[in-house]
Amino acid sequence: MANIKSAKKRISVIQVKTARNRRVKSRLKDVSKAFDLAIASDDKDAAKENLAKAEKKLMQAAAKGTIHKNAASRKVSRMTVRFNTVFGTKG
Repeated sequence: MANIKSAKKRISVIQVKTARNRRVKSRLKDVSKAFDLAIASDDKDAAKENLAKAEKKLMQAAAKGTIHKNAASRKVSRMTVRFNTVFGTKG
């Protein structure tokens, strides 16, 4: 356990940030799974909606520094390619 006041504060700040990052990453997994389920069930409207939702959440996470911006872009790109592969290029 830290003895210095600033170190104690850093511990509490890190706990808050860790909790936020866990919430954000959990939400990312949820929207990704929703997209996967929509693709699996061949529901184009739901897949399109979930793709837009996933893109928004990924870019928000990247903007806050929870994940790297290139990782977010890569995931969005891969999801878009999957969508276009399943439902054609006219999305």
